[in-house]
Amino acid sequence: MTASEYAGALQSCFIPYSNAYNAGRMSRYMLDKFEFFGIQSPLRKKLVAEFVHIHGLPSPEQLDDTVMHTWNLPQRELHYAIMEIASRKVYLTDPERIKLFEFMITTNSWWDTVDFIAANLVGAWLVRHKAATENITQTFMQSDNMWLQRTVLLFQLKYKKETNHELLFATIRQLNGSKEFFIRKAIGWALREYSKTNPESVISFTNNTELSPLSRREALKVVSKKGII
Repeated sequence: MTASEYAGALQSCFIPYSNAYNAGRMSRYMLDKFEFFGIQSPLRKKLVAEFVHIHGLPSPEQLDDTVMHTWNLPQRELHYAIMEIASRKVYLTDPERIKLFEFMITTNSWWDTVDFIAANLVGAWLVRHKAATENITQTFMQSDNMWLQRTVLLFQLKYKKETNHELLFATIRQLNGSKEFFIRKAIGWALREYSKTNPESVISFTNNTELSPLSRREALKVVSKKGII
């Protein structure tokens, strides 16, 4: 099956389960930026599992073309499906795979895909290619693309004790003056997640850094709830 055929077969699998009412609600929630089938997450995941059982996974060599063909289809659920497929460990060994992830981040960009890609694709890939971290993060930061910059803030969300806090804090300082809601929100989210592992470090950083009210509020939610501050 070619990449185009795989993408088309995935689309055909979803079509019978379209729900116009849900599609309208889902599109409005995403500010009418994308078209939807109206398939909610539990059913979508079930359909993808059944589809993969029948058709298998794209070969690692075919993944890039398969993702790109699927990413160019209009329905947002297809983007969710193929990025979940692309997060399989078998695809993360390729040292050039980051180019595909960059394409996904910068095409049809919105928080719903970018956040998943940041933590589950870019973050997981960099675990296996640590030597590329400095180059990739600098490239993304220098791009002036908000979504690539948000990715640098969020790719360590699942790292816990392995978080490079120096990189995280340096990235926040670099982006701290941004007026973009999605950057300010991501600063707070990244700090909040790291506070679950190292609350003292996050408290010290927020005490010594002039963050936006949104970033600070988000950053301290967990430690405030626990009564640590």
